[in-house]
Amino acid sequence: MLKIGHRGAKGHVAENTVASFAKAIELGVDLIELDVHLSKDGEVIVIHDETVDRTTNKTGLVSNFTASELNQMGIPTLREVLELVDKKCGVNIEIKDPLATQKVVEIIEEFETHFNWVYQQFQVSSFIWETLETISKLNSAILLGVLTEDSVASAMAFAKKIKVHSINPYFKLLNQENCNSMQNSGYKIYTWTVNSAEDLIFVKTLPIDGIISDFPDRI
Repeated sequence: MLKIGHRGAKGHVAENTVASFAKAIELGVDLIELDVHLSKDGEVIVIHDETVDRTTNKTGLVSNFTASELNQMGIPTLREVLELVDKKCGVNIEIKDPLATQKVVEIIEEFETHFNWVYQQFQVSSFIWETLETISKLNSAILLGVLTEDSVASAMAFAKKIKVHSINPYFKLLNQENCNSMQNSGYKIYTWTVNSAEDLIFVKTLPIDGIISDFPDRI
């Protein structure tokens, strides 16, 4: 069972920050999960929302700020996070902005070619399934995860169209039957975001492969 830190260790340290990813590594995660958008100057930036309003003391769209300006707000670039991780764990990159897709693929290829990472240490996931389709055409070696909060059946139907590694469903969608179905079809199951003791007990009764949590130490 993989232990996956949601936005780092969001339950302990401010989400999607260098400190949060360092904390997740300290807690012994197998992977960190993070979200990406594109900055005004075309850098891949690690932040969940399309604005900086919720997680900084500034306001405005992420795409209206340069990487340097975002850095001053405590928002790292994907490259910075990968340099911090330095292969100590895997990285699940959730693409929030389709415009970041090409750049994410280029960064993964760069770290695989020049920094001794291997493709298996990355996964790219998204709720925007067309993005996954694009990646499968750009580089079929990159592991893909189909995110869903609505329907496991729809996610599986889409997964059959392209080669995907996992289906990443909201944990409340899961039951014994659909987990068996996903696994029998050859997909890993990485479920999110499971935090309470009660919910962790429930998901651990199912045949899943990884749990994404704000508190990876509880898994």
